[in-house]
Amino acid sequence: MLENRKHRRYRYAIAYIALGVGVIVLFALNACIGSVRIALPDIVRTFAGWREDQTITRILWDIRLPRAAAVLILGGALALAGYLLQTFFNNPIAGPFVLGISSGAKMVVALVMVFLLGNPAGKIVRLTSVVMILAAFAGAMLSMGFVLVMSRRVRSMSMLVVSGVMIGYICSAVTELVVTFADDADIVNLHNWSRGSFSGMTWENVWVMAVVVIVTCVSVFMMSKPLAAYRLGDAYAQNMGVDIRLLRLCIVIFSSILSACVVAFAGPISFVGIAAPHLVKKLLGTAQPLWMIPACFLGGSVFCLFCDLLARTLLVPTELSISTVTAIFGAPVVLWVMSGRKRAA
Repeated sequence: MLENRKHRRYRYAIAYIALGVGVIVLFALNACIGSVRIALPDIVRTFAGWREDQTITRILWDIRLPRAAAVLILGGALALAGYLLQTFFNNPIAGPFVLGISSGAKMVVALVMVFLLGNPAGKIVRLTSVVMILAAFAGAMLSMGFVLVMSRRVRSMSMLVVSGVMIGYICSAVTELVVTFADDADIVNLHNWSRGSFSGMTWENVWVMAVVVIVTCVSVFMMSKPLAAYRLGDAYAQNMGVDIRLLRLCIVIFSSILSACVVAFAGPISFVGIAAPHLVKKLLGTAQPLWMIPACFLGGSVFCLFCDLLARTLLVPTELSISTVTAIFGAPVVLWVMSGRKRAA
C-alpha cells in the first residue's frame, strides 16, 4: 500500500513537471516565433536593458507577450470549465462548446458589441472588458439553463449532448444574423472574433482575465473534497455532509464564468474543454479533483499555446482560426474517448 502511494505521488510529480516545462517552453516559443523571428538571447538582452531595439521591444511587449499570457490563462480556464461540466453531467464529452454554452455566450456578446459599436446612443457606454465578460456570462447562463432543463426531461446523456449541439446551432445562427447588421468597419473584427482568435490582446485584457480566472480557479480548488465525494454519487456525497444543491450551483456558476471569460476575449474555441481534461487524466492516471484541477489548468494552457503557435505560423502571413487547429487535435481525442467507452460497454 505504501509503495503504491509513493508510486502515485511520483507519477503526479512527473506529470506536473512535464506540464510545467511544457508551459514554459511553449510560452517562450510563442514569444520567439512569428512573422519576425526573435532569438531567445535577444529577448533576454532586450528586457535586461543590454540592448535597446524599439522594434523588438514593441513586438514582444505590445503583441506577443500579452497574447501568449492570454492564451495561457484562457486555455487553462477552458480546460477547467470542461472538467467541471464533465463532472457535473457525468459525461466524458460534455464541454462548453459541445453543450452550446460557448455559443450562447457568443450570441449575447455579439448583440452587445453590435449595439454598442453601431448605435450612437450605445457608444455612451464604454465597451470594456468587464462589460464583455458580464454579457458573455449572461449568455452562458442562458444556454446552461436550457441544458439543465433538458437534463431533467431527458434520461439519455447522448440526447442531452444533442440538445446542447442544437442550442449551439441556434445561437450561432442568431449571431450570424446579428453580425450582418454591424457597420462595415466592424464586420471584419466581429467575424474574426466569432470564429475564435487570440489576436489583438492587450495587457489591460490580460489583467482583467487574470483576476477573474485566478479567483474562480482558487474557488474551484477549494471545492476539491466536495467534488471528490460528488463523483461517487449523490447518496455518498450527502452522507459525507455535502450540500448537493449548493455544490451543483457552484459548478454551474464557476464553469459559466470560466467559459464566459474565454468567449468575451477570444470568442468560442472548440474541443479544448473536452480533450484537455482527458489527456491530463491519462497523464496523471487519476481523476481525483485535488490533482486534476491544477493539472487541467496547466494542460489546457499547454494545449492552447501549442495550437495558437501553429495557427500563427503554419500559413504566414495568414492566421488560422484557433478553433480550426484545436479541432484538428481535439476531435481525435473525443473519438478515442467515445470508442474506449464503447469497448468498455
